Amino acid sequence: MAAHRRAIFFRREMSVDLSVKLLMMKTLTARDMFWLLAIVACVTIIPFLGLADFHTKGEPREAVVAYSMLESGDWLLPRNNGGEIPYKPPFFHWTVASVSALTGGTVSEFTSRLPSAIALIAMTLMGFLFYRERKGGTVALLTGFVTLTAFELHRAGANTRVDMMLTALTVCSLYLLYRWYERDLKGVPWMAIMLMSCATLTKGPVGSLIPCLAFGVFLLLRGVNFFRAFLLLLGCGLASFVLPLAWYYGAYLAGGEEFLDLVMEENFGRMTNTMSYDSCVNPWHYNFVTLAGGYVPWILLVLISLFTLKYTGLKRLGEKDSLKWMVGKVRGADPVDLFSAVCIFVIFLFYCFPQSKRSVYLMPIYPFIAYFLAKYMLYLTDIKSKSIKIYGTVLAVLGLLLTAVFLCVKAGLVPDTVFHGRHAAQNIAMMHGIAGIGGWAWIPVLLPVAVSIWWFRYMRRHKEYGTGYLYGIVALTFGLYLALDAAYQPPVLNAKSQRPVAAEIDAIAPASSGTIYEFIEEGEMAKGDPVHFFELNFYLGDRIENFRRNRPSEGYLLITDNDAANYLPQFEAERYRFSLLYTSSRPVLRRPAHLYRFSRDNGPALSQN
Repeated sequence: MAAHRRAIFFRREMSVDLSVKLLMMKTLTARDMFWLLAIVACVTIIPFLGLADFHTKGEPREAVVAYSMLESGDWLLPRNNGGEIPYKPPFFHWTVASVSALTGGTVSEFTSRLPSAIALIAMTLMGFLFYRERKGGTVALLTGFVTLTAFELHRAGANTRVDMMLTALTVCSLYLLYRWYERDLKGVPWMAIMLMSCATLTKGPVGSLIPCLAFGVFLLLRGVNFFRAFLLLLGCGLASFVLPLAWYYGAYLAGGEEFLDLVMEENFGRMTNTMSYDSCVNPWHYNFVTLAGGYVPWILLVLISLFTLKYTGLKRLGEKDSLKWMVGKVRGADPVDLFSAVCIFVIFLFYCFPQSKRSVYLMPIYPFIAYFLAKYMLYLTDIKSKSIKIYGTVLAVLGLLLTAVFLCVKAGLVPDTVFHGRHAAQNIAMMHGIAGIGGWAWIPVLLPVAVSIWWFRYMRRHKEYGTGYLYGIVALTFGLYLALDAAYQPPVLNAKSQRPVAAEIDAIAPASSGTIYEFIEEGEMAKGDPVHFFELNFYLGDRIENFRRNRPSEGYLLITDNDAANYLPQFEAERYRFSLLYTSSRPVLRRPAHLYRFSRDNGPALSQN
């Protein structure tokens, strides 16, 4: 009988031994944690970068700049999208062009997204090293996992936009400036200055201004003399502008007043609310809403935990000496905590003043919030808060429901008739794309199920709270992200892509048969940030020119149906003759697009009015 009990105990221990070893990260060394985080980051992001086609205007707009660099050899101020100069400095485009050159010379979805992914991974690993040296491996590892799975950062890390690169350079420069503080501000923080230079070359002076501003406030709160802090950071800021000013000068020589006007508009006009056109104008509360949305799914844990805490400490705020007490708390705060909190507060406040507000502007505060979330999760574990188990169970149920819905779609149980309205055709195409998932994609599809089943078994066998629960909810989160990134998201996004339209146009009007021109009323009449057929232009090899500016005598005209109805009669009155060749099956700029073959009789030039 005793032998039988020992056998049962042995089998139970063996069944959970692997999960315990994986979850109890306290047994791992700092080196093990670093490589674990690096492997998880690379495996969960990089392999899936090229699965989805471009489906918005932003990604192909940036990718085509790198494409034009490689095609023209002009890495200073290349012209693209029918003759425009880029709206952002070139550092991000240099990285895309370099990666593309090293991998065959072709700019693709994968090569154009890889620099953003590397930026996210590098920022996460540097954050781990920063907090591990000062707060220990467990806090640092949880901080890294939360950083990777915050929705806004995760999305930006797989996107061909400058924002993830700017975020990584800003955050890492702040880490290096803090190390400079630990050296009593002695010497010159050359690496921080170099990163700020690259950040300025990514999106303008804000790449240097924000790190200096946030770090300056931190120094003042730590008792550093104002004039000393000001002069030191002024020197760092000026040093970080040396390389960018060299590029700005060269770009001005190439672009002249057009370039200078664009720089003033995009930098000073945007920050002082004096732009000649509205760009991402949002109300004051937008930043609060987008920050909560950007921290999905972790914001749900915070909300659930609020109902399990005791708030006896809030009584202190109503006392007469509460302000004095708060000032004392700030001055006596742990320097790492204070530094992280100052970075959050200063950067958030900085972006509250401009009318132009976007969710990605706040991304530099996300790694610092991740640090406090990691500490908060450990606190919830210490006080044995039920919110940890509740939150993990919610994620597990979501994983099971997601797979159940997929199986229903796969089995054809959801009819096309459930979709109605203007977007019905696109929604049906998305559903059919999901139904077509198969092959190796079954692995990420079933991963949330496997992790969810493990979670319920783990809860049943481990009644006591521990860090295993925290790593369990991290595993649940990564399971959901892998299913979305590797299986569900690509067919959904590809249903919105213009790549098939570009292929059909290229078959009718190949590069050897003539030039393709575009006319878009919204783009021609816009005061700034004009609209183009960005996706089509990228997939057609940046060969769409401007019809109105070039006044061609023959070629192909790409135009939406409503613009064709409004403007073709005017062009015909100016001796242009059009022959319709193609109408897109998918909407382009929310409308069907027409491709015309045109020629022009001898007569007056095309009016520009």
